[in-house]
Amino acid sequence: MYSNPDEVILDLIVAARWDCVEDVVVLELADPSGADLPEWAPGAHVDVELADGMTRQYSLCGIPSDRSSWRIAVLREPTGRGGSRHVHEALTEGAEVRLRGPRNHFPLMPSPRYVFIAGGIGITPIVPMLHAADAAGADWELHYGGRSRRSMAFLETLKDTSGHRLTPYPQDEVGLIDLHRILGTPQPDTLVYSCGPEPLLRAVEQHCADWPEGTLHLERFSSRDVGEPALTQTFEVELATTGVTLTVPPEKSVLEVVEEAGIPALASCREGICGTCETRVLAGEVDHRDSLMTPAEQATNDTMFICVSRAACPRLLLDL
Repeated sequence: MYSNPDEVILDLIVAARWDCVEDVVVLELADPSGADLPEWAPGAHVDVELADGMTRQYSLCGIPSDRSSWRIAVLREPTGRGGSRHVHEALTEGAEVRLRGPRNHFPLMPSPRYVFIAGGIGITPIVPMLHAADAAGADWELHYGGRSRRSMAFLETLKDTSGHRLTPYPQDEVGLIDLHRILGTPQPDTLVYSCGPEPLLRAVEQHCADWPEGTLHLERFSSRDVGEPALTQTFEVELATTGVTLTVPPEKSVLEVVEEAGIPALASCREGICGTCETRVLAGEVDHRDSLMTPAEQATNDTMFICVSRAACPRLLLDL
């Protein structure tokens, strides 16, 4: 398993909690002893272990320089699988919670100028990016959409700190974010960062099609449609560390076959969006089916997310 040496497992407590806006609760998580927490960078998220074996990923949305606590904001999703409901109902002040991370597949790259586009709870990874952009002396603008002002987390704080650089789009007042106006003409020396619901991200991708390669950076909360697999037949994975060779049938993932063989493998979302199951590829060609890596990152072919990605050749050699 490809491991990030900066990731840790921490048992923290809910040091503070408050209702941010409609259906969004903010938790401040701290070490019970008062010790500083590990460093992190904008775009990072953590795995939060919840009841009944549930694990959910939440973006860190505080200020990275403040190591006394980590902050997450959680949207209650009535039609979800129960993770957000557990956070809202059970993680009260003083509650203990185990976290793993931080992990960052949405890092803020250096640039003289940024365009940030957030939809709903997708504002959470963007907030620390604004602080970092300010600290670097970069120019930036934020376009932030939501169902209504009552549902838009951190909106009032952002209005106070961002001034004219913030353009809010409460849908019940002004409609959807005007992507054509914002992205219709490619801008030099500008990076675009966006996080939010899948329809917004697809639209942002379409509007950035004529921008220079490497301009657009996205973080998804749900997996994207990647079409049919490159291979529809079985393939083999050789595990370099254990010396085992396994056969992966069309109806199972590499992760499922590895787990069935009794080989430990970290995993969480099983949708290719969290990065927990990242595994180093030592040989072979990968059919990348994740919603994390850019095309350029996938082209390096040196790592894969075994919960969804498959082989594009008869045999893969993995660092497992």
